[in-house]
Amino acid sequence: MSKVIKHYEYLHTIPEIGFEEVKTSAYLADQLEKAGFQTTSHVGGTTGIVGVYDSGTAGPTLALRADMDALGHVIDGVHCARHTCGHDAHSSMVLTAAEELIKEKAIQKGRLKIIFQPAEELGTGALAMIKGGAIDDVDMLLGLHIRPAEECKTGQAIPAMYYSASGTIETVIAGVPAHGARPHLGVNAIDAAVGAINAVNAIHLNPNFSYSAKATKFLCDSGVTNAIPAEAHVFWDIRAQFNSTMDELRTKVLQAIQTGAATVGAKAEAKVIKEIPAAELDEEMTAILADSIREALGDEGLLKPFSTPGGEDFFFYTREKPEIKAGFFGLGVNATPGLHHPDMHFDIEALDSGVEILKIAVKKILG
Repeated sequence: MSKVIKHYEYLHTIPEIGFEEVKTSAYLADQLEKAGFQTTSHVGGTTGIVGVYDSGTAGPTLALRADMDALGHVIDGVHCARHTCGHDAHSSMVLTAAEELIKEKAIQKGRLKIIFQPAEELGTGALAMIKGGAIDDVDMLLGLHIRPAEECKTGQAIPAMYYSASGTIETVIAGVPAHGARPHLGVNAIDAAVGAINAVNAIHLNPNFSYSAKATKFLCDSGVTNAIPAEAHVFWDIRAQFNSTMDELRTKVLQAIQTGAATVGAKAEAKVIKEIPAAELDEEMTAILADSIREALGDEGLLKPFSTPGGEDFFFYTREKPEIKAGFFGLGVNATPGLHHPDMHFDIEALDSGVEILKIAVKKILG
């Protein structure tokens, strides 16, 4: 059994949700220390881990980042944590690559930094690590994510994953309560919410750039069936291919919610409660990853860059420190039936390829 699979099989048994990765981070920190990294725990007051290996020779600081958290699920009526997005695989690949690079004395210049980040699924883990100083000295940054089978199969990899900007808008709509027999004396929060939803659905941006805005949660209840409800809570999921498109979409959605609710005399308070920026990738790092994939998997294993409507909080690092040269690749592992599905599974043998790609890329930069 390869070391990466050994790490993976253990981490898979201890899934922990964002900012609660206590066992996970303890294991990763212990393994990094044993490999020869100077390790710092509780980065930013969280479960985040940073390990540093200094070659002693002048050169850049390259960081490898992996997320650690599992997803929360309700399965058979029971709330539980389960690794259904592959973060245990990401941590296992980065840890194994780090161990082998040191064992092989492959770091000849600069510093190799390992970042194990909590709470990617919450969209706040990267920000916590940034606040804790994890990237203050970082010049280059690499990340990766396993891919569903329909995008990328075992034996293939994508050199640049262009994630979209994504966000969540929470809205409280205030109407006026009334008896069901006298609706003219009230303002129905349901009608107002429907007006807001229809107004958002009528938004049109430049069709050359992908975007979407849709209501995903609607809560409204007067407590009885013969009364006009006075309050509704509506949540929207918004996504855009580019950050500039997201700026326009966010502005129009917030305005549409207000005006849509106002058509029946209601007031709406809308706010963005979570937003993740779109990918900003460096061409040089993408080229290094493409060459590394080709060396590891052959020409047939190198796919084209890929754009996805999914979000990834990795790109807070480049938003907060634009001078960082970042690369992010997707690894084919035949993941089915899909990421975030409670029964997601994949070809764990493919993790060895991810380790090899990481090692080749690091050697190109620090070797």
